[in-house]
Amino acid sequence: MRRTALITGASSGIGLATARLLRERGYSLALVARSADRLNDVAEDLGAFAIPCDVSDIDALPDLVAAVVSDFGSLDVLVNNAGVHHRGSMLRHSPEQLAQMIVVNTAAPIALTRAAADVMRPGSVVVNVGSLAGKLPVPGAATYSGSKAGIRFWALAAAEDLAERGIRIATVNPGPVDSGFLEADLANVTPMTFSQPMSTVEQCAEAVLRAIEADESPMEIDLPAASGRLATLGYVAPPLRRLLRPALEKRGAKVKAELMRRKGLSG
Repeated sequence: MRRTALITGASSGIGLATARLLRERGYSLALVARSADRLNDVAEDLGAFAIPCDVSDIDALPDLVAAVVSDFGSLDVLVNNAGVHHRGSMLRHSPEQLAQMIVVNTAAPIALTRAAADVMRPGSVVVNVGSLAGKLPVPGAATYSGSKAGIRFWALAAAEDLAERGIRIATVNPGPVDSGFLEADLANVTPMTFSQPMSTVEQCAEAVLRAIEADESPMEIDLPAASGRLATLGYVAPPLRRLLRPALEKRGAKVKAELMRRKGLSG
């Protein structure tokens, strides 16, 4: 029996790469994104069901799940990938922009998972696309770090609740990713972000697939793994984090400057 996957933020980046990979593996796909035109093009290319939706509209999420079940008869995999990041100091953004990050990155995945749990069968799985910023506070990304930490800790705790229905949950935590998500506001990406190796969207999609196919719950996959270990070390040993920060920022600044030069941007 063909399994059905619902992917949010599916019109580009990690979401699109995940959709392509799951299509190759024989999944039926329900794809969600705000941009209807782009989403419809992707869905047509992949033979998928397109559902234009802004996940920040929490009240619409139960209907989103119902539409998937109505069309496919089941929902076996939920990939909470949609995200938003207003970069730079929180003081340069409006209260509405800060709240949007919490709603899209934290509240929406929780609410969508809750709705999906009512229709998912035992053996189903939820995968959240988190961030290494959720494991270690990132200067210049305070609210984003908080939103990703929130979804990470929620997943670790929610695993027990979901296990009552035989549903697994996992979180994939990428560091910097070579995608439009970074390039959209490259000038305001913190140098610390570029201190770690960049992953491709395809590598992130492979990590999502590993999480889907694993038996562990809760499960976490960090990308790159070495950066995940460094983030954990920095979290449990703040003095070491403060000691390493100047060198990491210096390295990241060089990488950022070169990337901006290649993109034809001024620093």
